[in-house]
Amino acid sequence: MSKKIETEITIHASPEKIWEILTDFKKFPDWNPFITDIQGAIEEGNRIQVKIEPQKGKGMTFKPVIISKKDNRELAWLGTLLFKGLFDGEHRFELIDNNNGTTRFVQSEKFSGLLVPFFNFDGTATGFNAMNQKLKELAEQS
Repeated sequence: MSKKIETEITIHASPEKIWEILTDFKKFPDWNPFITDIQGAIEEGNRIQVKIEPQKGKGMTFKPVIISKKDNRELAWLGTLLFKGLFDGEHRFELIDNNNGTTRFVQSEKFSGLLVPFFNFDGTATGFNAMNQKLKELAEQS
């Protein structure tokens, strides 16, 4: 069983500017309403610690592994609950240069595993959209 949630927003800023904000984890508590804390180094294969605070639902902290890091283009991690195949979440940020001074920012998560039918994802897209909007506001300020 799997479920994918995907949101996107156009930001009037370069991918480099957005990447700079997106990878400055220390400042997440100051602006990010959904992913409120990330600890760890952004390198493929590294385990990081991520804290999310959905508007509807309980906050949670998990320890995914970075599976993709392409500067100014993509950052992705994979989290698992207890063991792979039970409940996995592959979170992805994509920055697509529109070559006109704007960037399409896509945030998605693909959930898979035996427990997917039992989880409530109502707040996930709302959280993604809230984060996307704050990222847009911050990137467009400069």
